[in-house]
Parts: sequence; C-alpha cells; structure tokens
Amino acid sequence: MAKIGQDEWVETAEERTSVDAGLRGRLRHLWANTHPGWRLGAFVLVAAIFPFITSSDFHVRIGVNALLFAILALGLNVTVGWAGVLDLGFVAFYGFGAYAYAFVSSDQFGLHWPTEATILVVVIATAALGFILGQPSRRLSGDYLAIITLFFAQMFVEVTTNLDRIEVGDRTLDITGGPNGIPGLDQFKLFGIQFDEITDYFYLLLAFLVVVAVALYHVDRSRIGRAWNAVREDPLAAEAMTIPVNRVRLLAFMFGAAIAGLSGTVFGAVQQGVFPSNFAVTLLIMIYAALVLGGTGSMSGAILGGIIVVSVPNVLRSPDPASWLFYLAVVGGLILLLRNPVRLLAVAGGVVALGFAIRGIVAGVWPDTVADAALRDSSIADGLFNWVVLLDVSRETAGNIAFIALIVAGLIYTTLDGWRRVAMLVPMIYLGVFAWENRLVFEPSVTKQLLFGAILVILMASRPQGLLGTPRVETT
Repeated sequence: MAKIGQDEWVETAEERTSVDAGLRGRLRHLWANTHPGWRLGAFVLVAAIFPFITSSDFHVRIGVNALLFAILALGLNVTVGWAGVLDLGFVAFYGFGAYAYAFVSSDQFGLHWPTEATILVVVIATAALGFILGQPSRRLSGDYLAIITLFFAQMFVEVTTNLDRIEVGDRTLDITGGPNGIPGLDQFKLFGIQFDEITDYFYLLLAFLVVVAVALYHVDRSRIGRAWNAVREDPLAAEAMTIPVNRVRLLAFMFGAAIAGLSGTVFGAVQQGVFPSNFAVTLLIMIYAALVLGGTGSMSGAILGGIIVVSVPNVLRSPDPASWLFYLAVVGGLILLLRNPVRLLAVAGGVVALGFAIRGIVAGVWPDTVADAALRDSSIADGLFNWVVLLDVSRETAGNIAFIALIVAGLIYTTLDGWRRVAMLVPMIYLGVFAWENRLVFEPSVTKQLLFGAILVILMASRPQGLLGTPRVETT
C-alpha cells in the first residue's frame, strides 16, 4: 500500500523500466518512437508487394478480406475504442452500405449510378443512419445501449430477409431480394479506371485504408478526438468541463457508420452481390475480436487485428502451413515470454522429458494404440516428435480432452507468478502439441475456430489491452 504523500506511479517507474530493458522492451521503445506515418508507409509498402509474390487469386482475395476487416476495425475503434460507446449494431451499417450500393448499382431498380456519386451518397446516408441510431445514446449507456444496438443489427437481417414480398395494391414489390439477396452488382469505375480483377480491389482497399487511417489520425488529435477520449474515461467529468457529451457520442456513431458504409460498397462490388447472411452476428463477433486482439483504442492495433483475424484462420486450412505456424508461434512465444536462455532450455527439456515419460507409460499399458511419427504424414519432420504420444485410435476423444485441458491450464497460468508460472509452461506446451498432433491438424475447419478462440482467451487473460493497446492506469 502506498504511503500518504507517495506517488506510486513515480515510485514504480524504475521497476517498469527494468522490465522493458530486454529485447521486447527495445522493440516496444522502437515502435513507440516511430512516427505513425512511417509505420503506415512501411505497412503499405509490404502490402503493395503482396499480389506480386503470389499467383493465386484466392490469396489475393484473402488480402482483400483482411483489408476490409482492417477498415471495419478502424471504424469500430472510433465508437468503442475512442468514445467508449458499446455499439453492437455496427455490422448493420456495413450491411446498409452494401445494400445501398446494390440499390443504385444493379438491375434491382434499373439504376446504375456513377461510382463516384454512389460512394458519396452511401457514405452520407450511412452517417445519417448512424446519427439516428446514436440517438438512444443521449439517455442510455452501457448494457442498455448495447441491447438497443444489437436489436438494430438483428432487425436489419430480418428486414433484408423478408422485404421481398411487399403487397401494394395488386402488385408485389421486391426490395431486398429476400434470402436470395441482390446479385449482379456493377463493378467499380472510379475516375475512368475500371475495376474488374480482384487485384484491382486489393489496391483500391489499400488506398481507402490509407485515407481512412490518415483522416482518423488527424481527427484523434483534434478537439473532437480529445473530447472522445474524455467522454470515454469519465462522461460526468467531461460534461462538467463543458464537453457536449451527447453530441460527441453522436459524432462517434456517425464517423463509425460512415466508415462501415464505405467498406460495404466495396464489399458489394467485390462479391458481385449482397445477401442477408453476409451480415449475421458472427461477422460482428469477428470484427470485435479483431479490435480486441489488436488493442482497443489503437489504430495500429485495429489494422493488425483485422489482418490476423482473416489471415490466421485461412492459413490453418492446410495442415502443413498450419503446423509450421503452430510450432513457430510456440517457439517465438517462449522466446519473447521467457527471454532467458537457461529458462528456455529448462522448459524445452521439461516438455521433452514429460513427453517421453507419458509415451513410455502409454506404450507400456496400451501398446496397440501408440503410432510412430515416422510412419505417418502428420508432423513437420518425420520422427521429429516421437516423444509425443501419437494415437492410432481414439484420436478425436483424446485430442478434445487435451484441448480442454490446455484451455484450463492456460487460465491457471495467468493466475500464477514466479517459478510456478514458468513450470506451468511445461504441461501447457505438451498438451498443446498433443492436441495438435492428434486432433487439430486433421480437422482444419475445427482447428481454425478452436485454436484461434483459445489464443484469444489466453491473450485477453494475460494481456487485456491487446497486442498494441496501451494498458489503462487507474487509481482507487
């Protein structure tokens, strides 16, 4: 407990500095002292090269989806990360932008507006919708506002699903196409440039991402941005300082909605159609996962989270790249976590020793159930992981049990400290490798969901601020 007249933050400054003195600290210091413009420029340079290093349109499409999620995470970051408003109707703005584009750029109503006019009108209309939906924030907050906005998201899906049989006199109007959606949307044509290939949309989204990021960077450092931060931290204190809290929250809704609407127009053009199922609650969860993973309140974190949420599950589709990613993540995580060669070797040796002991016991009691890694194509290198118990039977059951045990062990790990925390890594790593080699590597569709979910759970428990987020300093 801090003494009277003692500033605890100042007293612990030396301790915090010493913790960051290693490689992780130097990297963090380098990141913090690099101008955001240089960070964005480096990202754009790497992203611009991506289509040239792959000949697969599928990979480029993954890149398109990653950029879409990055832009959406930036938009959600305005309302949730900066203004502190829990908006669960965000995905409806995305869908509204896509459907609005479909209404004026398809044969649904026989309208084929120029793309420049369409984007402008859709963005303004979505911002206006954000203003309308943000009205409850004048009187509601927290869970109550979240319920209202979630209802709006669900209502949007229901309306677009059923607004295809409107009886007007003796006529039946089809507005949204119902469950079948609206196909055959026009391709983008901006300033005389026709967008036909998926690579064209990749670079278009990259340009949109730069524009949105630069605009938000300057807004965040303006009076509006400072007002958002003040309202997020303490609405009552902000109001006492003459900040118009309701107006500031409405602006956050409008900014976030406009960005989502812009993304929706591109999504509709890329997919060549819009359907109600595209905007289900699952999509909302993934966008929130991207923002939380990257770090709520951080623009860089939002972009990184959007890319990870899209790219990692797609990498996990194929067993061989997934295995490389899994083991590289394990090794890299241990190096960054332990930062001590002696501890690193001790943990690695403990994992191997535990594996040999368990393998010996299982082979002695149930010899017919144990397989040899050299006799099957399951590991990165045949025979490299012979210390792991590889089963010929009951792989699914044993793998599921190990996976559940891994999650429990991970949660226990976050409550420990000192040598007990290091020792807990030994069974955690073995359980992870066991579950991977016996279950997850054979089920890509299951793996990409379960493994990514486990990573999120453990990360949020050990680093609540996300990968690039800043931990909040609160006093009591």
